[in-house]
Amino acid sequence: MQSQEPSRVICSDPLCRHENDPRSQFCARCGAALVPPAVAPQAADEYQLPIEGFRGTPEEIERQWFEKCYKGRGDTVLQLTWRAIIMGSLLGGLLSLTNLYIGLKTGWGFGVAITACILSYAIWTSLRKLSGDRLSPMTVLENNCMQSTASSAGYSTGGTLVSAIAAYILINGHTIPTWTLMGWVFFLAVLGVTMAIPMKRQMINIEQLRFPSGVAAAETLRALHTTGGKGIQSAIALGIAGLFGATSKFLTEGLVRLSPRLAEVQISSLVERFNLWALGPLWVGRTVAFSWEPMFIAAGAITGVRACASMMLGGILCWMVFVPELQRHGIDTGEGFREVVQWTLWGGAACMVTSGLLSFGLQWRAAVRAFRDLGKMFWRRRGGGRDDLDAIETPASWFIGGQLVGTVGLAYLAHTTFGMPYWLTVVAVLLSFALALVACRVCGETDTTPVGAMGKVTQLTFGLIAPRNMNINLMSACITAGAADSSSDLLTDLKSGYLLGANPRKQFIAQFAGIFLGTVVSVLTFNLVVSSPEILGSDKFPAPAAQTWAAVARALGEGLASLHPVKQYSILIGGLVGILLPLLSMAVPKKYREWVPSPAGIGLAWTFNWYYSLLFFLGSIIGLVLEKARPKLSEQYTFPVASGIIAGESLMGVALIFWEYGPEMFHSLLKGG
Repeated sequence: MQSQEPSRVICSDPLCRHENDPRSQFCARCGAALVPPAVAPQAADEYQLPIEGFRGTPEEIERQWFEKCYKGRGDTVLQLTWRAIIMGSLLGGLLSLTNLYIGLKTGWGFGVAITACILSYAIWTSLRKLSGDRLSPMTVLENNCMQSTASSAGYSTGGTLVSAIAAYILINGHTIPTWTLMGWVFFLAVLGVTMAIPMKRQMINIEQLRFPSGVAAAETLRALHTTGGKGIQSAIALGIAGLFGATSKFLTEGLVRLSPRLAEVQISSLVERFNLWALGPLWVGRTVAFSWEPMFIAAGAITGVRACASMMLGGILCWMVFVPELQRHGIDTGEGFREVVQWTLWGGAACMVTSGLLSFGLQWRAAVRAFRDLGKMFWRRRGGGRDDLDAIETPASWFIGGQLVGTVGLAYLAHTTFGMPYWLTVVAVLLSFALALVACRVCGETDTTPVGAMGKVTQLTFGLIAPRNMNINLMSACITAGAADSSSDLLTDLKSGYLLGANPRKQFIAQFAGIFLGTVVSVLTFNLVVSSPEILGSDKFPAPAAQTWAAVARALGEGLASLHPVKQYSILIGGLVGILLPLLSMAVPKKYREWVPSPAGIGLAWTFNWYYSLLFFLGSIIGLVLEKARPKLSEQYTFPVASGIIAGESLMGVALIFWEYGPEMFHSLLKGG
């Protein structure tokens, strides 16, 4: 008898499960392989993310994940596709502009993975409708690869530009040639991306560290692909918020580009006139002003009340107490933010540095666990049935190759551009790996990456190895901080893939693909925005992170004795505050810890304008009220709306800079200027 064909076949993607013509091999909706109903995997609403992990020996834990999560998902569902790589690269390149802009404004960066997930879902859904459903939808694992590419392009390539690189420009008074900087950022990204390879299997597979942001991204992807209505609503909210942010920025600063006569009706001009009428001339009798920049209100809604209230407290102490006292005694006679911040940043930087180093030290148990497990990352006992697992994990040879390429490239550029001996670069890379172990573990356990503290550890270390050499100090710390930050961010993405049952080797390739476009976009934009050293530390771009890095480098290079006594006392008092507040937080009962000010928030307020603190604080209050009054609404919309406003305003801000300086600056950049 001839066997009958099954009457129907079902898509193997649990998030699709579309019934297809039995004569087909691939799903007409999503392109995944087809299977009979009897062997179809669980539906998406039945599949539970393994957030609580598995139990048993390392071999049993990995086998359980392989059988329960990977099989029927990672081995059949589309993941690493050209459309996922292209979409991720484009979105990551676009979002790198937002992180660059807000990083130069506030010194902070925001992860791009969740924003990229929502944008990708919205864009591809729209394209499908425009094509009359001729395009198949992206699978959840394609979107996971896409967010890995976007995260690599949007975050891993630009973090050091707004910190160590900007600090180098502040100290030396000149920019770095475009092609040199592009090579530096690329090799540093290669180093950071491949550094995560040996850590993934130990920290995610075996120890199953939580990586909360990775869990959030996985939950977002699952929600988008199982409840299309909510996914579309979040995407629409993000789009409307982005349009609002872009329009607001254009009305604030862009009208003058259309006609000089419109300058008087710009929001910035109206706010400036209000400040003059209500408060009097700036810097002469007063040091505070109001401003309209919704992106900081949105950032405050994401950041939370404790940190933002601490910024408000720090802003009051700095700009309403400290600076007026300096002016009253004739110590600070500067007019303008750039001059005044040279007095305030020392106390703020000291507070952030000591609190970061103390927190880093208090996490010594995580450091011990990281180094204790070091051997397990490179040596594994071969057991029966492990070949299929080894086949999907990223091989160690890729780690070795990436580290060699990154080290050689960085060593050459560091020697020819910054005067670093080759052996010092090797030392910096070795220190990078050691601190990346700690950073990734801390990120996995607490969802925070102590990248600032790690940079200062390296600066202090190289202050002893190469004393009084500020450039070597900065660039060695740049290697350490950049590699460690990239590694922890990419492990967060790999955690999302682990929960969704993705193929880790394919996800790593997606991550690696993102650094190419991310490098080009972030470096070209940075050199366009920072066309002159004078723009850093100004009202337009306070560059708090760069100010802190530069302050530490100057202190180590020139010695504290060379500083004005007021600056020395500021360092002493700020440093003590940075130590006392974390100790106080540990001493009080847990329910009162949220009332202890954040030293990072207080210190940061001393490095940027007072109105930044005010807007951050207002945003955090709005977020808190919405969370208490409408928790479900807050959960669905706070992050998309806030991210949309930040992205829209940042992108318009960069566009206005391109509009003003574009053609001639781009021509000079191509010539290596």
